Amino acid sequence: MSNRRPQSEVYQEAYERFIALDAQARMLEETKSIFFNQLCTDMAGDIPGISVAKVEQKVRASDRYEQFVRKMVDSRTEANKAKVAVEVARMKFWESSQDRADERFTARSAT
Repeated sequence: MSNRRPQSEVYQEAYERFIALDAQARMLEETKSIFFNQLCTDMAGDIPGISVAKVEQKVRASDRYEQFVRKMVDSRTEANKAKVAVEVARMKFWESSQDRADERFTARSAT
């Protein structure tokens, strides 16, 4: 009896991980402008009379915004790594299918 898990199960788990990480990355990407606008609103309220351009410049230079952007990029990177894992699982499935086909061909040829 083999302890190997079915390749379809490995593939499914890899794909589910990719889907979850991709969703997280997309959420950060989609909320980037919302987060930026919230930071601008907060800063504009803290400094009366400051121009919109100056507020945006200060927000883009802020640690909070930099951390958000880094988190967003890191999240996309993790999702991309998970996508590669899906492709590797797919390749392993096809390789094992080809190996089995080769074994069947060799067995038929030997008889």
